[in-house]
Amino acid sequence: MKLVLLRHGESLWNQENRFTGWTDVPLTEKGRQEAVEAGRLLKTEKILFDVCYTSYLKRAIQTLNLVLQEMDCEWLPVYKDWKLNERHYGGLQGLNKSETAKEYGEEQVKIWRRSYDVRPPFLEIEDDRNPGKLVQYRDVPKEKLPLAESLKDTAERVNFYFDSAIAVQLKKEKNVLVTAHGNSLRALIMRLEHLTPEQILDLNLPTGIPIVYELNQELEVEQRKYLGDPVWIKEKINQVAAQGRKKEADYG
Repeated sequence: MKLVLLRHGESLWNQENRFTGWTDVPLTEKGRQEAVEAGRLLKTEKILFDVCYTSYLKRAIQTLNLVLQEMDCEWLPVYKDWKLNERHYGGLQGLNKSETAKEYGEEQVKIWRRSYDVRPPFLEIEDDRNPGKLVQYRDVPKEKLPLAESLKDTAERVNFYFDSAIAVQLKKEKNVLVTAHGNSLRALIMRLEHLTPEQILDLNLPTGIPIVYELNQELEVEQRKYLGDPVWIKEKINQVAAQGRKKEADYG
């Protein structure tokens, strides 16, 4: 079976180097082009998907739609779930990463962005950014909606959804496409590749680059590869890693 993980294309707040989290921002034109290119790469790879999954956030949904258009596979079933949302960055949402690094230091920002069990500052319950106040989550019990999350928190909900939905399809020998976010996919990669909290700290996922996993019946990884030019992929990974430095990164 094949499981393909795809981080959404560049969003407006990626472009502005802001902590995005659950803020529902759209793709930029560059992000749309990245999504189309991801669809072209997947079409060239000749993977026939059976089912697709994405989050409640429009940057992931828009990316998936563009990929399926490019592959001429818009008929595929798509399931959306908030458990595939990006990690909730709490009170950091909307802040520029480089400016935050100047104020708090690069090491603190790296911990907030990439550590396993450290949560960023919490939102206040009265804050309009509280997901409990947003219509998308009206059917989700409020006690399940976060005001800030660590990667560990994110992994718990992502792994629950993987076990209850995605893994069920994979065990039926279905090929699955998951279009989601940097941290929700990092959590899933941590599980698939048995990474430690220390190893996950330095894992940076570029936008718009498909990662193809070949899995056996036990859902163990037999092969893993990025699609695209290796030099280009490495450059994009380095650009993501640079986001939390004091100097403004060229790309978010």
